Amino acid sequence: MDAIKNLTERSSSGRLDPPIPSREELELVYRAALRAPDHKNLKPSRFIEVSGDGLTKLSNIFVEFAKQNLSDKGEEQIEKYQRMPYRSPLIIILVSAFKQEKGVPEIEQMMSTACSAQSMLLALNALNYSGMWRTGKLSFNRSISNLLGLADNESVIGYLYIGTNVGPEKKIEIPNSNDFVEIWD
Repeated sequence: MDAIKNLTERSSSGRLDPPIPSREELELVYRAALRAPDHKNLKPSRFIEVSGDGLTKLSNIFVEFAKQNLSDKGEEQIEKYQRMPYRSPLIIILVSAFKQEKGVPEIEQMMSTACSAQSMLLALNALNYSGMWRTGKLSFNRSISNLLGLADNESVIGYLYIGTNVGPEKKIEIPNSNDFVEIWD
């Protein structure tokens, strides 16, 4: 796939089914992720890959989170959290591990992990897979980090839902860059 086309035309997909990337393809995806900008080469990003029976494990964690943290703990709400992991056959949990380093604040390390996520989505698109980055209450939340068994310095910044697009191609309006760019010359 042409690199510029990948950058300018990639879009998220809300309907994802198998197949998922092979082990070799996922290695390429992770290699792309680990090339993200990273001040002082701290490598703050790590990833939890969830598929197969792991989706049930993640579903149980999401249900426990809902029971512990939601004010509306009705059956419908709990079922919503239970179903979340089954929206795709593969989920990669994006974890940012803050490393105490002079001149590199936590937010910058999280942004490095965010760049890793974008690199992963672009690599997936180049390999003819699709993905969607999800956040919400299950991100940037100490409670979910604890339920996932993360260290105190680690935080979930999102989830990449991954598979093969089975929905209609999204028609995304291409914004006029003049609406977003200010030129000083």
